[in-house]
Amino acid sequence: MIQLKDTGPRPQDRSPTARSWLDRFFFISERGSTLGRELRGGLTTFMAMAYIIVLNPIILSSVPDANGDFLSPGQLTTMTALAAGLVTVMMGVVGRAPIACAAALGVMAVVAYQAAPVMSWPEVMGLVVWQGVAIILMVATGVRTAVMNALPHNLKMAIGVGIGLFVALIGLSNAGFVSAGEGGGLLQLGAAGGGGHLDGWPILVFVSGLVLAGVLLVRGVPGAIFYGIVGATVLAIIVHYAAGLGDEAWGGGSPRLPGNPFAVPDFGLLFQVDMFGAWTSAGATTAGVILFTLVLAGFFDALGTILAIGTKANIADADGQMPRVNQILVTDGAGAVTGGLTSSSATLVFVESTAGVSEGARTGLASVVTGLFFLAAIFLAPVFGIVPAQAASVAMVLVGAMMMMHIREIEWTDISVAIPAFLTIAMMPFTFDIASGIGIGIISYTVVRTAQGRLREVGWLMWVLTAVFAFHFSMHALGL
Repeated sequence: MIQLKDTGPRPQDRSPTARSWLDRFFFISERGSTLGRELRGGLTTFMAMAYIIVLNPIILSSVPDANGDFLSPGQLTTMTALAAGLVTVMMGVVGRAPIACAAALGVMAVVAYQAAPVMSWPEVMGLVVWQGVAIILMVATGVRTAVMNALPHNLKMAIGVGIGLFVALIGLSNAGFVSAGEGGGLLQLGAAGGGGHLDGWPILVFVSGLVLAGVLLVRGVPGAIFYGIVGATVLAIIVHYAAGLGDEAWGGGSPRLPGNPFAVPDFGLLFQVDMFGAWTSAGATTAGVILFTLVLAGFFDALGTILAIGTKANIADADGQMPRVNQILVTDGAGAVTGGLTSSSATLVFVESTAGVSEGARTGLASVVTGLFFLAAIFLAPVFGIVPAQAASVAMVLVGAMMMMHIREIEWTDISVAIPAFLTIAMMPFTFDIASGIGIGIISYTVVRTAQGRLREVGWLMWVLTAVFAFHFSMHALGL
């Protein structure tokens, strides 16, 4: 089994000090952070990803299963926040990294549109649990860490840059600043139906928050992104009431002050799981293909996100290796299991964690803070729901810009590096999928190196990954 070296601080490496147990446990001083930065970073990450509490129930509750049954939006809201909170706190304590977890968008799409139409919801969530078990086994056997080591340095840097573009595109789309093009275009300026123009108060809120955060950021003001989100939210509340806008104008989240800040949680979906029914109701082949897709999507989404966060937080070494990486990966697998048991879909590492990292978060304490906010959201969902998508998107766009800065570490003067790096970066936003970008980058790297006669440089594991992704991309054409 290939082991990543643990680059994290060890107790025997530190001289005795009067630092608090919190500092020693989370390595706050060793990683050049402070308690204030961790608290602010954890809150910023939560605000950047709080939309998932609203979005996940909307998507999953809108699709009937094979029996025509729907999941309850209210129960999904509770379960989404519960799973995100528990797993994120676990990531902070066990992985001790500034990585938050929530219902993964890529896996969510497979769950809703591929699995649910051919089986019941408990059977779907049973497959999600098996996805988590498979990921944990891959960590225990060394497969997952071996894959992380097998990726070339330039490809790792390209993955981080590509995720930055992907995050920025999500932010721009959620804010209504760009949308699917009309008349055959891929993208257009402004919201759908706007004729390619920027229009409406929500766009003004987004732009105002972006300008505020951007100005504060370039002037080196601590908490710049957080202040941008807060400023945009305050402006949205004012605009919402002054202009008499409806909730639908904001897309996700509504800046309406709640009459009652508390909500009664509904835990009815907890443990509503059928672990074996999918293999008979949908058939072994269909269930196997869906499980393979779930594992592949979750595996490489998490792989790319972990690499990007480690690089952004400056806690990865020169080869892109993270401290306590095995603990991080096991927690990620446990998150998929938790998501299945709560019927909220796989709870995996979330790329919006980079928002908190940009605010100075470097340790697991930030994740604990984010997780506690998610747990509080179970009872205070109306309060957290006032942050509109336009405000949260401010963080995503600026984080994307900062992640692009790592592009300078790629050897663009070498065409054999430039081609797979470019395809990796471009395909993530173009396909709207992190795993697809990684897969296309891996395949192109293998092909280019082989064409150069540098077959031995590829490595056997990269060939295996190339074959896996080639099969994945051709499954539909093969009728699987």
